[in-house]
Amino acid sequence: MKLGIHAMAWTGHWSDESLPLIDRVAELGLDFIEIPVMDVDEVHSGPIRTRLDAVGIDVVTSTVLGAATDITSDDPEVRAAGVDYLRRCVAVTSELGASQFSGVIYGMHGKRPPSRPKEQEWAWSAECLARIAEHAAAAGIVIGIEPVNRYESPLVNTCEQAVRLADMIGAPNVRIHLDTYHMNIEEKSWAEPVRLAGDRLCHFHLCENDRGIPGTGLVGWEELFGALGELCYDGYAGLESFVDVSEDMVAGTCVWRDLAPSGDVLVREGTAFLRDLARRNGL
Repeated sequence: MKLGIHAMAWTGHWSDESLPLIDRVAELGLDFIEIPVMDVDEVHSGPIRTRLDAVGIDVVTSTVLGAATDITSDDPEVRAAGVDYLRRCVAVTSELGASQFSGVIYGMHGKRPPSRPKEQEWAWSAECLARIAEHAAAAGIVIGIEPVNRYESPLVNTCEQAVRLADMIGAPNVRIHLDTYHMNIEEKSWAEPVRLAGDRLCHFHLCENDRGIPGTGLVGWEELFGALGELCYDGYAGLESFVDVSEDMVAGTCVWRDLAPSGDVLVREGTAFLRDLARRNGL
């Protein structure tokens, strides 16, 4: 299992000013960094690849869709904008030399519609993502569908729903990205979603229930890692905790109090805990 961290631990929007984070991740002994491509024009692949090669760590990317790029919108122009945006994200992912792109890529993040999603919205999402999957496959990139909690998406909240959407898309490079923070709200088991995803599991966000230091809260880590061990999971697993947040990140992350003494403390203690779990479960 490759253990890494999301750059959102320190920054909500990647730019050239974020490049030193790559060195920081390497110094913390992690295997990869997850780069958010929300501001896709600010993610310059050349300097990033140079820095990654210099320190010897891997990279994956992720994003979320907004109101202007919602591929479940009833406005065909908005859906088209969403497809174009996701294509650009895939292109940047390829330029970085990354093999995986994931996130809330199936509909608007934070959408609060007046009713439950209609079958047409599922169909629009699947149709658009099938086009993206074909584009990504040509570049050798896996697409990960990340279920998030009910307050962040009305469409995909559970692994079962992610599998349903992946089946509708019907592309072999469309896989599942799970996140313990969201599982803590939406799932009824720590092990069953892992088993349901099976060999389609491509990424895991390992977060405590309060996004604090892994091992200090309510997540059923033993059960979760037992299931990952059964699966012999060898994919990406990254911390996605928000500690050293800047003022412009507070509202987006909803971190209103200190969750750990510092980001470095969270990473050191959290990774030591997670690596021990991985070792004991043959990962």
